[in-house]
Amino acid sequence: MTNRVMLISPAMNTSLRAARFDDGCSLDAVGASHARSAAGALARAGRALVSPTARCRQTASALGLDADDAPGLAGLDVGRWRGRTLDEVGAAEPESVALWLRDPAAAPHGGESVHDLCERVGVWLDEAAHVPGRTVAVVEPDVVRAVTVRVLGAPEPAFWRIDVPPLTAAELSGRAGRWNLTLGRPLERAEDD
Repeated sequence: MTNRVMLISPAMNTSLRAARFDDGCSLDAVGASHARSAAGALARAGRALVSPTARCRQTASALGLDADDAPGLAGLDVGRWRGRTLDEVGAAEPESVALWLRDPAAAPHGGESVHDLCERVGVWLDEAAHVPGRTVAVVEPDVVRAVTVRVLGAPEPAFWRIDVPPLTAAELSGRAGRWNLTLGRPLERAEDD
């Protein structure tokens, strides 16, 4: 049995533009417009899932997906850094940020470590390997990074070397728990002939 999973990163919003840790910010007008225009680019899926953030839910809705919340695909919990920019945190806590970026098991913000996120999405991937058909999920970029690390068997510090642009798809296909990965396909509405 071949399984297919498409992970879609959310459309742009003010927080993403400012490199701000998720603060519950909605999509901005440009991001919402881009998501609506990409609605026709998705293949039919047996199930649709969404990370439990405003920007992921709004992206899923704009894409025309009737998606169920997937807590196992929630973005990285950055604890007390939530809503702050990386520059703000770096200025206030340079040693904590350096530790966080260096050690995947560190969580100086009081939230979840990169290691823990990779473990959590690894559990989800193991479960997804037993779900037949196609799954589409709108997820935070850090979830796509963690999935990429797990699928490739890469060391966890590689997490910081993976860029995930807005409204792009990471596509997984596989069987027996072995996944193949295609990264970074932009979602664009197919032109009518």
